[in-house]
Amino acid sequence: MKKLLAAFALFSLFFGAGNLILPPYLGVQAGADWALVAFGFVISAVLIPILGIFAHAKLQGTIYDFGAPLGKVFSLTYAALIYGIALALPAPRTASVTHEMAIMPFADSPYWLTSLVYFSLVLLAALNRSKLLDLFGKITTPGILIVLTALIGMAVFAPEVALAPTTMENPFGSSLLEGYQTFDAIAAVVIGGVLLVSIQKMQAKDNASPANTDQANQSTNPYDLQKSTVRFAAVFSAIALSAIYVGLIYAGAQSQGNIDLESSRSEILQAMAKLFLGNTAPVGLGILVALACFTTATGIVTGTADFVASYFEGPAYAPGTARKVFISVAIAGAILGVLMGQFPVVYIIAIAVPALVFIYPTTIILMALHVLPASWATPKAFKAAVLVCFVVNTPAFLDSLGYPTLQAATAFLPLSSQGLAWVLPVLLSVVGVKIFDVFLIKK
Repeated sequence: MKKLLAAFALFSLFFGAGNLILPPYLGVQAGADWALVAFGFVISAVLIPILGIFAHAKLQGTIYDFGAPLGKVFSLTYAALIYGIALALPAPRTASVTHEMAIMPFADSPYWLTSLVYFSLVLLAALNRSKLLDLFGKITTPGILIVLTALIGMAVFAPEVALAPTTMENPFGSSLLEGYQTFDAIAAVVIGGVLLVSIQKMQAKDNASPANTDQANQSTNPYDLQKSTVRFAAVFSAIALSAIYVGLIYAGAQSQGNIDLESSRSEILQAMAKLFLGNTAPVGLGILVALACFTTATGIVTGTADFVASYFEGPAYAPGTARKVFISVAIAGAILGVLMGQFPVVYIIAIAVPALVFIYPTTIILMALHVLPASWATPKAFKAAVLVCFVVNTPAFLDSLGYPTLQAATAFLPLSSQGLAWVLPVLLSVVGVKIFDVFLIKK
């Protein structure tokens, strides 16, 4: 039961603003190529983030541990970048999506008011973090799944229509990059820590209770128990997210003829929901958006506060210092969310692109190496992979800022048209380090 609760909570933490508005948009653009587009989106929006959760299950530490093989300076810098991006972009975007999808259809209210109320509730949930597993696992996830099942079910059983050719120049590459916009690879290293801390608190509460009769928990090594719980949650989330994304992309493709292709992502989701759910669409969609966005924002704020507060624990600090730091960081995160949440969704998505192009490849590399056996994931392999990635990915990063002059330097590399020019060089660098290590051992 506790594994299922953790699985529901992880799914709920993952499923936020981008997870809702991006798949239908891709489906409408994809048309007859919806299956290929769904495949690309699942790779970047499901498989890569779940890889991060598996890395968390193995490390059972904080985001600092992801970069630890590269040294303290890198780890702290990487953690600061990840938490800064998460607080400044995906968390506020959840408020913007909530406003556009759940408030605007019913009331003429300004963005700032929605953001203020929204992040006040996020702060309240974060300050009661011991109850997050129950909140997300028992309440928000069932609500999300009920509405999504109704929407996708109506699309699947609706009469099939002839699908037009795709309007995308590169369907697979576009869907792969659109999957970045879910921010779920970044979310994985943030909310994976939230899940671990929540599981640890739940286990500590159980062990301290004299009424606890769960002998399995007491006889199992805590590391192994947490590892199996997190892995179960990861597999459950991967299956659920994949099914939902494929369903939403298919629904978008089926509604292609009834939707203006120039509409925004939020408008496409609204139109698609109205097409399949009829008059119940505004209410159902409002509930779905509010629940999905709220859990993600809470996970980001809580994860950031957890990480910073962990540096103020121990005998060197007065009792209660860590809690005070946690509260201060949570408040600061909520304030930043209110400020950034006043911008429309389309603006936040646009300014997020350079940040994603810069940080995503490094995040993927760190997650992948931590899942590999220790004989491959050596400090030298980490350093070589990250350095090569930084060099090869620089032209793409500059291009995202509007400076495409260096793009030709990596155009010859495989997958460069998909924005993945760094993949082969990084793989070769890791293999090269392994061969070099084996050669030294033989010598």
